[in-house]
Amino acid sequence: MTGMIIFDDGLGQLGPLTDLRASFEVRTGMLTTAGRLAARWPQSLAGYWVPRSLQPLVASRSNAPVNHLPDEDALYCVNGRWGMPDGLLKLEVGQAATDQATGHVVAAMLTRADADAFLTTGELPDGADTRPIAGHELYEYPWDVLSLLNKTITHDIGLIRLVDAKVPTDEAVIIGQHPVEVHESATLHPNVVLDAEHGPIVIHERAVVRPGSVICGPCSIGRDATIVDRALIKPNTVVGPMCKVGGEVGGTIFQGYSNKAHDGHLGDSWVGKWVNFGAGTANSNLLNTYGEVKMRLKPHGPAHCTGLRFVGAFVGDHVKFAINTRIMTGTVVGTGAMIAMTAPPPAVVRRFAWLTDSGEQVYRFEEFIETARTMMARRDKEPSEPYLHALRALYERQNSPANPG
Repeated sequence: MTGMIIFDDGLGQLGPLTDLRASFEVRTGMLTTAGRLAARWPQSLAGYWVPRSLQPLVASRSNAPVNHLPDEDALYCVNGRWGMPDGLLKLEVGQAATDQATGHVVAAMLTRADADAFLTTGELPDGADTRPIAGHELYEYPWDVLSLLNKTITHDIGLIRLVDAKVPTDEAVIIGQHPVEVHESATLHPNVVLDAEHGPIVIHERAVVRPGSVICGPCSIGRDATIVDRALIKPNTVVGPMCKVGGEVGGTIFQGYSNKAHDGHLGDSWVGKWVNFGAGTANSNLLNTYGEVKMRLKPHGPAHCTGLRFVGAFVGDHVKFAINTRIMTGTVVGTGAMIAMTAPPPAVVRRFAWLTDSGEQVYRFEEFIETARTMMARRDKEPSEPYLHALRALYERQNSPANPG
């Protein structure tokens, strides 16, 4: 069986989603993109390939070799930004499929030597048989994750069925005909409603759903997550592992280990790890004009048309929001930002910005790390040396005089 290498080509403009992870490590449905590729594709996972700067960080948490190719005659190289692999792409050795819109490689079947050269340089070998294809979407911008979210959640739930699952007919009110799976170690408190009228629902290991909560499919509640009392979890929501989520949430992905435990609305958003939303924090996900949302990824960068009417916020890792923060439609909040202001924050918040009513300052790195360690310790986690190195490198790049954004 040909080994599969999932690669990060570094060509996506995914903003804070990839500040501290490879493109394939981003949770883009119930699964990360790598998880979806590995579960869907018949070839066996043989490893990952990332830009050299990411290798120590990705290798520290990887389930397969990173930037080391197996000794095989041919390798199937698959782009880690391929959001919805359909299993229909058949390639012979020397063939590559490219995205019709961008020309970026979606997948390539190459000899080991050619795979090594391609992954190192980004250039296909001379004479490669390229096949431009349409409809094999590569995530290029953060909002592309929202565009495919309804498909990816349902797709992922269909791929991964829980072992030791139960149907909680004695513990919850179930509406609709789509599948509902609750792991036997999960806890459902009284008066929980699981609305599967529009999609399936999965509740994973040791998750807790508190009294009076309503969960609407398609939806996935990750391992060790808590849905707090009277929460409304609307369709197309993924709560990653070890999160605590309450209030009204819909169309949103939590990468994991983040808190939105209080009342307040969060819609059509992506949230990284170690984020905390203060009580009453809410976001807008629709313009008053009902028009298409346009966004910037950098304060002085170009405006992009998202093609979407519903876009909330894209929030990097370790962001903290004070109580009653108002987040406007189409906001990007950089990794490590601290927001404590009565006015809504700007549409683009720089990485490691410290925002108050007095203006913007740079979050001192030592103070940032102390806060990060404190929050991670609450989940019995300690930052690894590669993770600390990646944070410092990101901080230095952001605050370099040569960096305008």
